[in-house]
Amino acid sequence: MIITKTPFRISFVGGGSDLEAFYSQAEGAVISTSINKYMYITTHRFFDPDKIQLKYSKTETLNTIGEIQHPIFREVFKKFGIAGGLEATSVADIAAGTGMGSSSTFTVGLLHNLYVRQNRFVTKEQLAEEACEIEIVKLSEPIGKQDQYAASFGGLNVIRFLKEGNVLVEPLHIEKSLYQAFQSHLLLFYIGSQRSASSILSEQKKNTSEADKHRTLSEMVDMVFEFHKNLYQGNLESVGKLLHHNWQLKQQLASGITNPMIDQIYITGIKAGAWGGKLLGAGGGGFMLFMCPPEKQNGLKKELSKLRLFDFKFEQEGSKVIHVEEE
Repeated sequence: MIITKTPFRISFVGGGSDLEAFYSQAEGAVISTSINKYMYITTHRFFDPDKIQLKYSKTETLNTIGEIQHPIFREVFKKFGIAGGLEATSVADIAAGTGMGSSSTFTVGLLHNLYVRQNRFVTKEQLAEEACEIEIVKLSEPIGKQDQYAASFGGLNVIRFLKEGNVLVEPLHIEKSLYQAFQSHLLLFYIGSQRSASSILSEQKKNTSEADKHRTLSEMVDMVFEFHKNLYQGNLESVGKLLHHNWQLKQQLASGITNPMIDQIYITGIKAGAWGGKLLGAGGGGFMLFMCPPEKQNGLKKELSKLRLFDFKFEQEGSKVIHVEEE
């Protein structure tokens, strides 16, 4: 039995610039962190050597790879030539469709697990690259590259997307006290409405070629480096205001990113004392992140008491193997 543990992520600024439609024209960049919420992938021998069994939100028992309904399982199993006699299970701390990169976290964790099963070494960079290949190239998902690298590498990073398609992960090494202070200023609320990001991202991808949308994304990329500078200097209020500006810009990229309910939640948070915030992921639902000074947080929680407050911490390890047992 082999178990891998792969983190979900929170993206702060620059989201959307990891789409090829943008970074093929101008360098993209995001700042994100992995968090202590995980996708666990378990594989072990299946008692029937001629069959494959998959357990996720459904259970599939199959004779061949081609019969697999789950697209990521199918493509990854095809890559490794899994013929039969294997059971794979996924369990997650967070539901899919909530804006934390679940599909990419799943892909990275599954790839990692099967590399270990075949006694093959794999780097974090290779895991991320191959997850991008599976999701973006093989499955033609209209997504970017940030989630795969955040899940694989872990930590608080600037992730840069170069014109040639290369990706650079640059860790933010800030003092421990500042790291903890930054974390303590963040509150996360679950607002519901699990959804697929595909329709919003498809529109955003199409819109990126428009001059005004390209300028908006370029401004968001510039904000990554402003965010970076202010964070290093400990200017947390400025960081929060950049988060606010990033959310204002993001809403211009595609329809469906926000709606009246989301707008009202955000306005309530700002009026209660938050410096800024954003909806995680492509938009439409999921989790709302606020950056708020500690002395205002009780008031913010009270104003949004109908929403579920979701506790989390930053994590720094990325995808890892947590259990290997002879079968």
